[in-house]
Amino acid sequence: MKTRIIKIGNSQGIRIPKPILQQIGIRVDVELEVENGRIILCPVSNPRADWDITFKEMAENKEDRMIDGADGIRHSFDEEEWQW
Repeated sequence: MKTRIIKIGNSQGIRIPKPILQQIGIRVDVELEVENGRIILCPVSNPRADWDITFKEMAENKEDRMIDGADGIRHSFDEEEWQW
């Protein structure tokens, strides 16, 4: 697809059609890189985006209990003597 560079204030830019943005998952923020003479745009991932859904599923499955020292996760490191 060919497009034209346009003036945006004191900068320049291009217009990217909405279907293209949706296809690659770009919503608001992007990572911009230059590599081998090419401009690369990548969507910025939000690693916590689905936490609300995950927390809800955990609660429904009764997997959202507090882990404290009494019945916490144990590992062999807890039993072995450490050398510094």
